[in-house]
Amino acid sequence: MASTPKGAAAVDKRRLILDAAVVVFARQGYGGCRVSDIADEAGVAYGLVYHYFRSKDAVLDTLFLERWNVLVDVIRDVERRPAPVPEKLEAIAGFIIDSYRYDPNLMKVIIVEVTRAANTFGRTHLAKIREAYDAIADIVEEGQQRGEVRTDITAQFAAMAFYGAIEQVLTGWIFDVLPRSPEGYDEAKTFIVETIFDGLRADSTSTTR
Repeated sequence: MASTPKGAAAVDKRRLILDAAVVVFARQGYGGCRVSDIADEAGVAYGLVYHYFRSKDAVLDTLFLERWNVLVDVIRDVERRPAPVPEKLEAIAGFIIDSYRYDPNLMKVIIVEVTRAANTFGRTHLAKIREAYDAIADIVEEGQQRGEVRTDITAQFAAMAFYGAIEQVLTGWIFDVLPRSPEGYDEAKTFIVETIFDGLRADSTSTTR
């Protein structure tokens, strides 16, 4: 049997700890668990968690930044596509909803413990969180310049409303307010864009500046 390289083994242990932390944070809440709970879930020694992460905060930091950086990259990629604004917004909504669909525990942790957290931890990441909002706002602003989007609503406000709608739907699934089903996930991608973009569309009834 071939031996596993040391570097690969280290990555595996680190990933194992992160995956275990997702389960524990989602089940118990970030504030309600200890590093030892993560170690128990991962099936590793307590001290090994500290070998890779200096604290429980560092574990949550890593989980958030890994996923959020991917989201920002996806939004920027969508922004560069030669497509109308509704199509771009649906691609972003689709990515976020599919992220929840295939990894609900991780998305629950990110939403409940970071992006919607009014505590010090959430505030620490405001600049990083705003990167996603700003990238969506750039898409809206481009639509305004092309005449697709009304100009009496600021791009930043529209971006916040759009992302907020997605996050609220995910929260509905997290807390069992909305039923979860493959059909429901797919419908949400369209419903969110139609709900928000109908109010942003340049030909909607509004008083433009």
